[in-house]
Amino acid sequence: MTDKNPVSVNGREYPWPASPLVVVCIDGSEPGGEGSDGGGYIERAVDAGVAPFLARVRESGTFVTADCVVPSFTNPNNLSIVTGRPPAVHGICGNFYYDSASETEVMMNDPALLRAPTIFQAFQKAGASVAIVTAKDKLRRLLGNGLDMSGGKAVCFSSEKADQVSLSENGITGIVERVGMPVPDVYSAELSEFAFAAGVVLMKSMRPDLMYLSTTDYIQHKHAPGTPVANAFYAMMDRYLAELDALGAIVALTADHGMKAKSGTDGEPNVIYLEPLLADLGVQGARVILPITDPYVVHHGALGGFATIYLPDGANVDSLGAALAAHDGIELVLDKAAACERFELPGDRIGDLVVISASHHVLGSAKEKHDLSGLTEPLRSHGGLSEQRVPFAFNRCSARVGEHLRNFDIFHHALNHLEAAPK
Repeated sequence: MTDKNPVSVNGREYPWPASPLVVVCIDGSEPGGEGSDGGGYIERAVDAGVAPFLARVRESGTFVTADCVVPSFTNPNNLSIVTGRPPAVHGICGNFYYDSASETEVMMNDPALLRAPTIFQAFQKAGASVAIVTAKDKLRRLLGNGLDMSGGKAVCFSSEKADQVSLSENGITGIVERVGMPVPDVYSAELSEFAFAAGVVLMKSMRPDLMYLSTTDYIQHKHAPGTPVANAFYAMMDRYLAELDALGAIVALTADHGMKAKSGTDGEPNVIYLEPLLADLGVQGARVILPITDPYVVHHGALGGFATIYLPDGANVDSLGAALAAHDGIELVLDKAAACERFELPGDRIGDLVVISASHHVLGSAKEKHDLSGLTEPLRSHGGLSEQRVPFAFNRCSARVGEHLRNFDIFHHALNHLEAAPK
């Protein structure tokens, strides 16, 4: 055990890891269990015999599930994981939001929008070394916010732009050559594989105290659990996780959200377009914000399970909420105060109403505003309550598996409640 003092950040205390801690956010990794579509990704890969490391985790480590943050999107959940707190604390409540002060719609990838320090910042200030590799560059600046990249104590870069790294911006150079892979296409399984391969390279060369690897859900958007492509993806991931385990790391796995099929039997997406629905209810001039929106809409068409609506002055919030909630395919409608309380969201970045679709439906603004030409397979997406369950697994046993877990408990759990590594 280390004799260094625990690190406090955002009201939680984190002991130093006895060995390097690798936390992996597997984007879109739908778990098995009640409500899953044909079993979970990890479970199906294990059952197919292609993921021996994950099989050992399921057998002799910790293998349970947790709840992610709602909206179940990438940015709010990754930032919850790395701050240990919900969006009400760190401020990132979607991939995209409406800035009512400037009356502009904004991507939530600017570190200036972050309202809390990360666990990485706090540990680096205490003397720890940190390595962060994310598949897509949209997360990189948020995850690395506040880190000092000088002196070799921190590395933070994305697979997407691995050929553009610099010592001043990313704390590293020449990573493409060291990994031995070309920079992958952003719409590929290899984008995630590069992140894993880089993680192994950094563990061998840098051996950071804390490492965070975040993948892309390109595969999960296109392929259901247990399909050949999905199993091949998890087999690839399994090989790199086994290497990290063999290098003596504590390996912790969770996800930012699950993933569900959102198309009908005809293969067409089950979309509820909110702008025409509001018009039918007599509301003109409402602003529908879809927080799933990001620069990578090819595989989801900006269609997800969560929307927030800014209503015009004079609109009756209660009656509109009730009318929307009665629509087939809508699971829940809440006003701002109720949504912020239930989902721990920042009130100044949420509209008058929050709408959440049912399990196999998605929400859109208006049909003409969505380019669905990139949807070459039946739509799979996320954002609502139905994608809230995520994996929560470690290569060591946990002393606290019975409690209600959130994905953003993973650093706290790994550093406070794990027992000795299984033999």
